[in-house]
Amino acid sequence: MPILEILDYAGVAVFAATGALAASRKQLDVIGYIFLASVTGIGGGTLRDVILGATPVFWITNPIYLLVCGCMGLLVFFSAHMMESRYRFLVWLDAIGLAAYSVMGAAKGLAATGSPLVALVTGMLTATFGGILRDLLAGEPSVLLRPEIYVTAALTGAGVFTAATWLGGSVLVASSLGVATAFAVRGGALKYGWTLPTGDPRPGRHPDDVM
Repeated sequence: MPILEILDYAGVAVFAATGALAASRKQLDVIGYIFLASVTGIGGGTLRDVILGATPVFWITNPIYLLVCGCMGLLVFFSAHMMESRYRFLVWLDAIGLAAYSVMGAAKGLAATGSPLVALVTGMLTATFGGILRDLLAGEPSVLLRPEIYVTAALTGAGVFTAATWLGGSVLVASSLGVATAFAVRGGALKYGWTLPTGDPRPGRHPDDVM
């Protein structure tokens, strides 16, 4: 199986697991697990395919992705109670999914358009949109609002993959470098609290105060 296909299935499976873990934290029923697993697993790839005009989107042309999401939802449904910290497991799984999907999204964007800039954008969107949907639907604090580096990790992984490809590296080498870089950046952010400089530190005023 080609490395990019492996990354595609891995990204869907890992993100689906994070969606199911979010359902576990909300104590949903089994259908809730499968629903959140599916939305999270295919959300980023769906947005990517729609933007690139690759329709029908990937999970319609290959429904195996839906089976992967459903199986991950059921697996977490029967095993989540054994985890000591579901949220810690969720954020680290999310880091793995982000790393895999940043490269997969960049690869599809580069193949479709030949543009490194488009590859960066599709890599970033593919890697982050599923997690954003998961947090929104589960009523969890969005990963985008956490102080640690998140989107930057996806951009870095996509950028390393794209650069390595343009320099003539093989798909295996470029993919391995991209995944490792994205995971290292996101993992370091989780472990050591890496952040980027923030903007104006003053809190925003309430709209009624400026009318």
